[in-house]
Amino acid sequence: METSFVIGFFGALFAIMNPVTNLPVFLSVTDGASPADQRKIAVKTAIYCLVLGGAFAAIGAQVLKLFGISIDDLRVAGGMVILIFALNMLNGSESSSHHGSEGEKSAYPAPETVAFYPLAFPILVGPGTITTLIVYSHHVNDAAHLVAYVGVFLFVVALLTVTFWNAAALGRRLSETARVIMSRFMGMILAAIAISMITDGLKSLLPGLA
Repeated sequence: METSFVIGFFGALFAIMNPVTNLPVFLSVTDGASPADQRKIAVKTAIYCLVLGGAFAAIGAQVLKLFGISIDDLRVAGGMVILIFALNMLNGSESSSHHGSEGEKSAYPAPETVAFYPLAFPILVGPGTITTLIVYSHHVNDAAHLVAYVGVFLFVVALLTVTFWNAAALGRRLSETARVIMSRFMGMILAAIAISMITDGLKSLLPGLA
């Protein structure tokens, strides 16, 4: 198993589901909830992320085949979606595909019921995360890759859970500057991963480019 698989998969997932940059979002949608309720929401959000992510990883490729879409088609299209998301991170703006439009934000439910929508879906398990899970699942061809794939996904969700569990305390200590630096840095990493996805897809779809 290549180390690049683990590093690339972790880098992409962590950049999209970034616990640090999503912490203000979590605090915003759980505003008014007590620290105990926030912890319950954090656990529920993690469970929903595991269920949704596991489902897309398990059947995503089959759904693509049903619609006649190849993995290389997804690499190009998904890479473009992730690139847009990365550019938004670099510019300090939110991606409406992950964080919702202004109209959707105004319709967000009460803090006690936000674990599934909008936190798990579409903020954490949105188009970028789904694309990443499906694209990297295509590389799982033996037990070692499967263990690494599952391990990376579980590790990222665990980081999210720990961060959201301690959201109240971290929110007081994490400066705006630290969040901005993390967002910009991960945006650059994510942009590079997106370009790699697009070029890999184009090389297979248009062999002449290789």
